[in-house]
Amino acid sequence: MKLTDRKNCPIMRAARIVGDQWSPLILRELYFKQPQRFAELEEILQVSPNTLSARLKKLEQAGVIERRMYSSHPPRAEYYLTEKGQALAPVLKALYAWGVAYPDLPPG
Repeated sequence: MKLTDRKNCPIMRAARIVGDQWSPLILRELYFKQPQRFAELEEILQVSPNTLSARLKKLEQAGVIERRMYSSHPPRAEYYLTEKGQALAPVLKALYAWGVAYPDLPPG
């Protein structure tokens, strides 16, 4: 990679979508169980509703997850991985394997 290519670096572009604390954990939950509802994710992850909502919107805008409404009154949605999201499976597995290989990493 040339130094001038760093502005359009694939790692940087990917990290903008999945590089925060919560997005990989949301993806982990959707990888193992689809669909997931907002309240389920909130309970499992112990994350604030505002943070979860922001991360879900970011992942949806990036085309990594899809939101499907299952109730209109009140509005309720379920979340699924898209094909693009499913393509992150090797990344999630690699992060898992790295975390297992280095048990001395600080706990979450």
